[in-house]
Amino acid sequence: MSGDAWIGVAAAGVTAAYVLVSRRLAPTHVSSAMVFTGCGVLLGPAVLDVIDLGHDAGAILTLLEAALALILFTDAMTVRPRDLRSGGFLPGRLLGIGLPLTIGAGWLLAWPLLPGLSVWELALVGAVLAPTDAALGKTAMTSPRVPARVRQGLNVESGLNDGMVLPFFVLFLAGIPGTSAAETGAAGVFWRALVLSTVLGALAGAAGGVLLGAARARGWVSREWAPLFVPAVAAVSYGLGVVVDGSGFISAWIAGFAFGLAERRFRPGGADATGQREGPGDTASFAEQLGGLLASLSLLVFGAVLLGPVLDDLSWRVVGYAVLSLTVVRMLPVALALAGSGLRLPTVAYIGWFGPRGLASVVLGLLVLEERVPGVGLLAEVVAATVALSVLLHGFSAVGLADRYGRWIERAAARGSPVTREG
Repeated sequence: MSGDAWIGVAAAGVTAAYVLVSRRLAPTHVSSAMVFTGCGVLLGPAVLDVIDLGHDAGAILTLLEAALALILFTDAMTVRPRDLRSGGFLPGRLLGIGLPLTIGAGWLLAWPLLPGLSVWELALVGAVLAPTDAALGKTAMTSPRVPARVRQGLNVESGLNDGMVLPFFVLFLAGIPGTSAAETGAAGVFWRALVLSTVLGALAGAAGGVLLGAARARGWVSREWAPLFVPAVAAVSYGLGVVVDGSGFISAWIAGFAFGLAERRFRPGGADATGQREGPGDTASFAEQLGGLLASLSLLVFGAVLLGPVLDDLSWRVVGYAVLSLTVVRMLPVALALAGSGLRLPTVAYIGWFGPRGLASVVLGLLVLEERVPGVGLLAEVVAATVALSVLLHGFSAVGLADRYGRWIERAAARGSPVTREG
C-alpha cells in the first residue's frame, strides 16, 4: 500500500475512533484537539513515520490551507455588524486594541529569548502566534454558566482576529529577503495582497450571497445541494486571491463578510417558491462541520510534522517563550484593552487566559516553513511548542475554569455585586 493510502487510512481511523467516544469525552478534560494532536505525534516520523512532511508536503499544505480558508470564510459570514455593537465594547476593544498590542508584545519578548532571528523574523513570530482559536477552548466559550457578553466577545474575537492578522503577516514576510513577498516588493504586496485580494473577495462573496438569495426565492435550490454552496464560494474566493498572486486567505475572509451580508439582505422573507422554509443555518452548518473536520485533521498533521520532530530538541528559550506567549503576551494586552471598561478582575483574567492558539498559527507557521525563511527552524519550534502547550493547558482548564467562573458570577449576583457589565 502506498504512503498516501496509509495516511488516508490513519486519518480516517483516528476520526472514526474519536466519533465513537466523542460524547463520552465531551464533559471531561480530554478535548478533541488533544486526541488529534497526540495521535499525530504517534503517526509522525517521531514514532510510526506514517505522515512525513518531506514526502507529502504538497498534499499536507493543501489540506491545511483549505481548512484555514474555509474557517476564515465561515467565521466571517456568521459575524453580523450588530455583533460588534451588542456586547458593546468587548469585541472592539479586544480586536482594535488587544490584537495590535499582542503582536507588538510577541515581537518584543521574542527579541531577548530567540537570538539569531532578524527584526522581521521576530515580528513574524508575534504575528503567527497572535490569532486565537475558539475550538481549543470550546467549553470556555460556550458554557451557559459564562455570561453571554463574555462568550460572545470571545467568539467574535476568535472569529475575526485570524483574518485581521493576515495583513501584518504578509507585510512582515515582505521584509525578509528571499521570500516571495519580498520579491514582489512592498508596493506589489500592498496592491495584490491587501487591495486586489480584498476587492476580489468582496465581489465573489457578495455575488454568491445575492445569487443564492435570488435562486432560493425562485425555488431553484434543492435542500440536497444547498449546503455545498458555501464551500464552493469559499473556494472560488480563495482561488481568486491566489491566481492574482495576492492572498487567498484575505480574499476568503473578506468574501465571508460580503457573503453573509448579502445572503441576509436578499434571503426570502418566508417560504420559497416551492413552499419550503430554509433558515441561514441550513446553508452554513455543513460548511462549519466540514471546517471543523478539516481543522481536526490539521491538528493531526500538526502533531506529526511540526510537534513530533521537535520534541527532543526544545530549548528552555523556546519553552519559555511559549509560556510567555500564552500568558504575558496575551493577558497583558487584554488587561490594557479592557482598562476602564468596568469589567472586574476575574472576568479580565478569564478573557485573557482563554486565547488559545491553534489552526491559524499552524498554517501560518507552515507557510513560513515553505518560504524557507532563514530562521525557520527556530520559528517552527516556537510555533510547535506554543500550540502544543495551548492544546494541553486550555483543553484541561476549559471545563473547570468555566464552572468556577460561572459560580463566581452567580455568587456575585446573589450578593448584589455590580456584575452588570459582564452580563
